[in-house]
Amino acid sequence: MIGTGTLMFLRRVGAVLLKEVLQLRRDRVSLATMITIPLMQLLLFGYAINTQPRHLPTAVLLQETSDVGRSILRALENTKYFTIVKEARDEAEFDRLLQSGTVLFGIEIPANFERDLRRGDRPAILVAADATDPVGSGSALAALSNVTTTALRWDRSIPEFTPPPFEVRAHARYNPAAVSQLNIVPGLLGTILTLTMLIFTALAVTRETERGTMETLLAMPISPVEIMLGKIAPYVVIGFLQGSLIVGAGTLLFAVPIFGDLALLAALTTLFIATNLSVGYTFSTLAQNQLQAMQMAMMYFLPNLLLSGFLFPYAGMPQWAQYVGETLPLTHYLRIVRSIMLKGSTLADLRYDTLSLVVLMLIAMTIAVTRFRRTLD
Repeated sequence: MIGTGTLMFLRRVGAVLLKEVLQLRRDRVSLATMITIPLMQLLLFGYAINTQPRHLPTAVLLQETSDVGRSILRALENTKYFTIVKEARDEAEFDRLLQSGTVLFGIEIPANFERDLRRGDRPAILVAADATDPVGSGSALAALSNVTTTALRWDRSIPEFTPPPFEVRAHARYNPAAVSQLNIVPGLLGTILTLTMLIFTALAVTRETERGTMETLLAMPISPVEIMLGKIAPYVVIGFLQGSLIVGAGTLLFAVPIFGDLALLAALTTLFIATNLSVGYTFSTLAQNQLQAMQMAMMYFLPNLLLSGFLFPYAGMPQWAQYVGETLPLTHYLRIVRSIMLKGSTLADLRYDTLSLVVLMLIAMTIAVTRFRRTLD
């Protein structure tokens, strides 16, 4: 038999349990987060993540047009790793397409290639790879070894050789040694700034509400936009200091180079910080308490982490996942920071990603101010 003390103990535990269940039912944001995060992780890891990307955007530079050249290009595309999307007019455009990130690979077939091939001189084609993401380019570079044996298999006009009739010279640009730190450290800059800026500002309005100081703030002759800018401004400075610390440590400790303009990196980092602060402030106006604000921030951070190209190659994701990734600030900033630091890219090369950050920031600011005004009403 259960003793009186034990029975009372179970009743008290049951009462607390019932209270917690009822409170959880009322807190729909927390309940939705518990269900949504595991489901989101399952879907993203199951469908969107691919460590061996295929159909990578590729540019070609044809110094001559011949049947042999077309056969080699078809063989490259048949590997499923390369998809030709651009044809460069000259070497300057060839280099610019790689530097701007428009393509991840460039294939150059030199002049007199077919003539040298028929003479048995073993000419070479050049395959230049954007190796800022070694994981994304590694599998494609490894697949090049099969091209020399399959490209001209059915071309009877080419004499058979014991060695392959031509060679493929692969050149991994921007990170030829495939040093992982050159990819990870710039990515960490964006990831850390995203997490800290979201959390800081997600708590901005809810903290004022829970402490009871919002009424005092609203009694002042100040507009919602002024309140928002005043709350965001200190965190811009904090984020800039964080970014400077990470870049400095990465340069000193891991020998990460900065080939581009440091002032441009600082300006676009400030834009990225402001974008994340605007998103975090939006969460702050949507949440009813600090716990909900934190949960919203973490829910938003998860797809940023998985779909931006930081942990997994962006080009390996399915089309729908790439569309989602284009709506995330971290996706654009990772391209910016890696391009400036490792490629020496200019603002002209990065205009698409810069404009995307500006648009995302304006959208987030508009939603935040609109929501804050509704809260006042």
